[in-house]
Amino acid sequence: MNWDMRPVERALPDGERFLRDEEIVREVCAGACDLFEQLLQRYNQRLFRIARAVLHSDAEAEDVVQETWLRAFRHLSELSEPAHFSTWISRIALYEAWARARRSRRATPGEPDRAPAKGTPESPCTDPERTASDHEIHRVVEAAIDALPEKYRVVFVLRGIEGLSTAEAARSLNMSRVAVSTRFHRARVLLRKELLARGLSAGSFAFLGARCQGMRQRVMACLPGIWSALETDG
Repeated sequence: MNWDMRPVERALPDGERFLRDEEIVREVCAGACDLFEQLLQRYNQRLFRIARAVLHSDAEAEDVVQETWLRAFRHLSELSEPAHFSTWISRIALYEAWARARRSRRATPGEPDRAPAKGTPESPCTDPERTASDHEIHRVVEAAIDALPEKYRVVFVLRGIEGLSTAEAARSLNMSRVAVSTRFHRARVLLRKELLARGLSAGSFAFLGARCQGMRQRVMACLPGIWSALETDG
């Protein structure tokens, strides 16, 4: 199985012009709420990975991502630099995940959700033994990344899985580039040792297919009511 750690490029629907983040932000603030879905398409997977790196749970990460999008929509007009939307939304997801993690520490910790995400592309092979093996590999890789200390894990997700540059990750985490580089190097060393001990070499978290589509639909369904409330408040 090919554990490709590069960000997934998604094609736009036929006839739909590519808009930069800042253009979408301005259009949405002007009332074109439907364009907000383009931002979800671009950053849903990144936010899910960030949240899961903190929370170790698919279900909790999905809740955080949904809350992140709704919070971002409510405060979109407050974004002073629309060109830095990706950094801004990543930071919201990170803070939301940290807040949920703090709340969870008061409760009895349960078993982390290790089940593969619904909508994760299946192996093209129909052999049940091969499919089970692929799922087991995915679980082992998730466990290895989860085992990293959080300060290394979050940096690894942004740099190693999402493919952000050192500068982009530093802005998202409000850290220096030197600190990001140091933690990323340390994370790779620790992860390599863990994966080699398990007989593997690389991996990533998936948030694709039906699961990602379902998230987008739920968020977009909430936007008209939020927009009406914002207009009323104004």
